[in-house]
Amino acid sequence: MKTRPAMSDDAEGMAAVQNEIFAAGLRKTPTDKATIMAAYIDPEDRIQCVVAEDDDGRILGFQSLRLAKVGNPWDVAEGWGIIGTHVSPLAARRGVGSALFRDTLRAAREFGLRNIDASIGADNMLGQAYYEAMGFQTYRTPNGLVCKAFYL
Repeated sequence: MKTRPAMSDDAEGMAAVQNEIFAAGLRKTPTDKATIMAAYIDPEDRIQCVVAEDDDGRILGFQSLRLAKVGNPWDVAEGWGIIGTHVSPLAARRGVGSALFRDTLRAAREFGLRNIDASIGADNMLGQAYYEAMGFQTYRTPNGLVCKAFYL
């Protein structure tokens, strides 16, 4: 497995990851290539998006890091980082999430972030456990979410 920055050519493989998560009942909606491009590869507030791939080039997961701006949909404080992690259930327990976070943490430090938010569905116990294992701590619980912070 290797990690690298996400590129436009990765959108289809990234959508496949999210659709595998959906098929496993761990995501509320399926996605498509256009949504991946807009939300992860080309958003104006992107700091980094990194993919993990196997030796055959199949994307196993990806992680995005965005800069929180005023009025963001997660109500994260301006200037914080906003992280999102997506790992295929077919690649679970292979160190994908840890490898992605190493790259994301490096990017966060280089960018000068002091805090990163992970807003996770209150019913997403796997997501909450992942972020806790990475060192995030719960700092607020708005309706239906558990928001965890990583302090750099």
